[in-house]
Amino acid sequence: MNIDMIDAAATRIKGHARETPLLSSPFLDEVAGRRVLVKAECLQHTGSFKYRGARAALSALPKGATGVLACSSGNHAQGVALAARELGLAAVILMPSDAPRVKLENTAALGAEVVTYDRATTDRDVLAADMARARGLELIHPFDNPQVIAGQGSVGLEIAAQAHMAPADVLVCCGGGGLTAGIALALEARAPGLRVRPVEPEGFDDTAQSLAAGRIVKNPARAGLCDAILTPAPGKLTFPILHRLCGPGLVVSDAQVLAAMALAQDRLKLVLEPGGAVALAAALFRPDAVQGDTVIAVATGGNVDRDIFIRALHHGVSDAHRPA
Repeated sequence: MNIDMIDAAATRIKGHARETPLLSSPFLDEVAGRRVLVKAECLQHTGSFKYRGARAALSALPKGATGVLACSSGNHAQGVALAARELGLAAVILMPSDAPRVKLENTAALGAEVVTYDRATTDRDVLAADMARARGLELIHPFDNPQVIAGQGSVGLEIAAQAHMAPADVLVCCGGGGLTAGIALALEARAPGLRVRPVEPEGFDDTAQSLAAGRIVKNPARAGLCDAILTPAPGKLTFPILHRLCGPGLVVSDAQVLAAMALAQDRLKLVLEPGGAVALAAALFRPDAVQGDTVIAVATGGNVDRDIFIRALHHGVSDAHRPA
């Protein structure tokens, strides 16, 4: 993985992926006690950054590929489904049966064949490998795929071009680490004064634990509020990049996540899903853990079920200040 791969991926997806804005609000600055810039990847095609990596990976497939298989709780699923449709490829998506309904429905609506599984009893990776082999499909891993990481790195290229400051922490919602690793590699080359910090929900902080231990630490697979980033462990490709380039991981509570979702809607008019709001939650409610007069938070996705969003809008900010 290097900046040349990220530049090449950015070139392939140019004109397909959107360049998303860097937004701000004086009210959010007041809450955080510093300037807060929000990279609005929730405005990307399919409602999350995942389209970037999917389009980059599928556009790099060898000639003769006819179909792909991906596994995802929903955002990678939708990104792959859309990219596959655009490129004339068949798409089979493995999704946990407890994935948000909006993600299941949207993935199917994009033309993909959706196959569900029980995340508590099924080894997803084994199932995916067996299905890909049996059907002759190219397996597109959600984060441990060099071309996926390169495509996600285009977010870092945009941040480097949009944010003219140093030093500052760049907070990234982190599951398996594909986006976090891609942004870190891009900023290392183009804006070395910006330091990436992975952010996770409490109880699912495998990346923070892994960074602290210097080795991959695994959490048990289970459901939680932030469904988009509940990967049990960082990837074998992503962790060495995170370990080399990232600062310590941050952890936020569900209460802080819900409050960040409400504030994003109130002050930025952005709809965020829980997993897409953890970075903003850390920027707003973990001020002592962040360095610099400015913090950048990547709002990674907005694919939220209506009942969860209503819950967030009814959630007051008072509880959000308790420690994670």
